[in-house]
Amino acid sequence: MAKDTMIVDDAVYETELTDTYKRSKEYKLADKNIVKAFIPGLISKILVKENDIVKAGTPLLILEAMKMLNEIDLNYDVKIVEIVVKEGAIVANRQLLMKVELI
Repeated sequence: MAKDTMIVDDAVYETELTDTYKRSKEYKLADKNIVKAFIPGLISKILVKENDIVKAGTPLLILEAMKMLNEIDLNYDVKIVEIVVKEGAIVANRQLLMKVELI
């Protein structure tokens, strides 16, 4: 197996990448205009309303899963365009929760 070079935090590493890794799909950035569930669970609380302007890091909703309360937020500022789910709804993994607009 040939050596490959990886750069992580400005440090250079030589490694051997497996054929399986080399065949894996290229990572694509998520659509920043939608918010999806990262795990199946219960929408226990929606903390924003449509047309709200929300700063990065502000919790949008609480998703209860495996007896844990998970605050869902974004790391960028947005306007809430549409809230697709309601409090008390059971959601699947990757289910659409909200549509947002970058500001």
